[in-house]
Amino acid sequence: MEADTDVRLRREAAEYYRAHRVPQRMEEALNALFPLRPADLYGELANYFSKFSRAPVVCKLAGRKVLDGVGQPTLEVEIYCTVKNYEKRICSAIISSHYQIPENAFSEATEADERERNDSVTTAVEWVNESLSAMLRDLKPTDQCEIDKMLGEYFSKKVEEKKEVEKEEEEEDTLSITSCIPSAVAQSGQKKEAKPGKKSSTEITIPPAEPSESVLCGSLAIGGTSLAIAKAGASINHVPLYLHIALLKRSQDSPKEMTLPLPMVTLLSYEKLSPAKLKLMKEVMLIPPVQLSLKQQLSPQLADSKKGRAHNKEKKASPPALNRVSHLGCLITGCDNLEQPLLLIQTACNNIGLELGTDMYLAINCAAHELMDYVKGKYEILTGTFRSPDEMVDMYVELVNKFPSIIALVDPLRKEDRQQWNNMCCALGSKCYLIAEDAATNSSKLKTDHNINIPMCSGVVLKYVNQTKVSDLIELTGLLDGQRRITILGSPDGESSDDSLVDLAVGLGARFVKLGGLSRGERVTKYNRLLAIEEELAKNRTLRYDADFEFTDFAEESQPEKQQPEVLPPLQQDSAPSQPSVPALQGHSMPAQLLESSTLT
Repeated sequence: MEADTDVRLRREAAEYYRAHRVPQRMEEALNALFPLRPADLYGELANYFSKFSRAPVVCKLAGRKVLDGVGQPTLEVEIYCTVKNYEKRICSAIISSHYQIPENAFSEATEADERERNDSVTTAVEWVNESLSAMLRDLKPTDQCEIDKMLGEYFSKKVEEKKEVEKEEEEEDTLSITSCIPSAVAQSGQKKEAKPGKKSSTEITIPPAEPSESVLCGSLAIGGTSLAIAKAGASINHVPLYLHIALLKRSQDSPKEMTLPLPMVTLLSYEKLSPAKLKLMKEVMLIPPVQLSLKQQLSPQLADSKKGRAHNKEKKASPPALNRVSHLGCLITGCDNLEQPLLLIQTACNNIGLELGTDMYLAINCAAHELMDYVKGKYEILTGTFRSPDEMVDMYVELVNKFPSIIALVDPLRKEDRQQWNNMCCALGSKCYLIAEDAATNSSKLKTDHNINIPMCSGVVLKYVNQTKVSDLIELTGLLDGQRRITILGSPDGESSDDSLVDLAVGLGARFVKLGGLSRGERVTKYNRLLAIEEELAKNRTLRYDADFEFTDFAEESQPEKQQPEVLPPLQQDSAPSQPSVPALQGHSMPAQLLESSTLT
């Protein structure tokens, strides 16, 4: 009896292994490895047979609450996959919070924001550990589009559930108020008769601010899971994340060459509520010339150059130190007029042997949407100094003409002032980039019938926050590329130590990356990642440097076409003479020790 059982088991085993072609593949492996005689024979056998194993699939997600770079809670998502019959942790991703860091906010407002943030992260952790983990089980992490579609449908369902709850609450409130309607009507009627005269005297003629879209509690789970899936897909395919993103954007067509986004390095920050008068400039940023490698741009060794040593010997006495370092990783200071910070940086550059407009350039984040006084209908650019939207355009034209080293203005106007955006693009579009950031904070509102729902501008700053998915960024950057607008990937105020933003910027082909200053670990780690990618691309001989900065002549494009010109469109090579290119560099680097220049320390 035992002999019969043994024979039967042998027969079943032979059939099982033959069905999976094990004898054939074992013979092939032994024949292939014997001529090589590898030192680690079993290691090579494992490598040989690993290509026949099943593709890894998600077995569970794990969400947890972690702290970001300013000590505030945010979400981390871990991906676990079944790999060769074992559960294995593949990767994790930390998504940055969309919450802004308040300047001298009241304690009540700060506490409310902290409660809202905590509730959002707690809800996101629950979504990841329960619903999303079950929903994505047994799916391949390499199927980014399919998973992102499922995440989008899940989020839409949660939005509808919230709307139903709010509708029920409104109905309950309406029923509870009906008992006191008579007295309320009488009182409201008396008040309404006293107001019309006052209203007309303060009538606002500017377009009202668009209502800000509420952020769904727990939406961090969608963006965090999508990013973690992308990192897992890259790990499983044994490619870096930036290449994985590039393959997704190009439908798996491997790029022969890749370019690095230029960093916008924040040097100075000006608080809106500081004792100083200047309110307009939230950030003053440095942009290096395109011809230098990133390592040269960020090199702290300028003192080794002859010109640098000569100027270091001629340094003037240092003025008082600046107040402190911002959460953006830059110095915080105050000025009393628009030109003072620009002259300050210009002097600092001269002290270390650099020339603005040749060796480096300037970008200004105006954050004008934070300065509008809706009673006066004007922007408060300095304490007690107000400008209308049309006057703002004239002011920027004068400023750029006086300081031609300024090649980018971020949020110079509110997104609602579309006519002024058009006027400014026609006036300055051929000289600098006019970039929208506040108008592009919500990726779901940007897409309108396969178009970009923003004012006329040179490009937009995209941020990876909340329910933004990797597929959303791929689609948006494709639309921007088709409209000849540049893409800037920007980090939010509450940044984390996750450096995936840099890989996203490289893979998506962004023109710039806005990471903050060269201080604070959560920001410096991203600059280090950018340096590592540059070294890797250079080693693989796939690194390509862009041509000089090229700007769009909106005034020329807006003119009616009388006849076909004999020049190429503005953003192509050999463009029309009306497009100025930035002067060639003089062989200097953009140093980190500009922060230590005699005028700034």
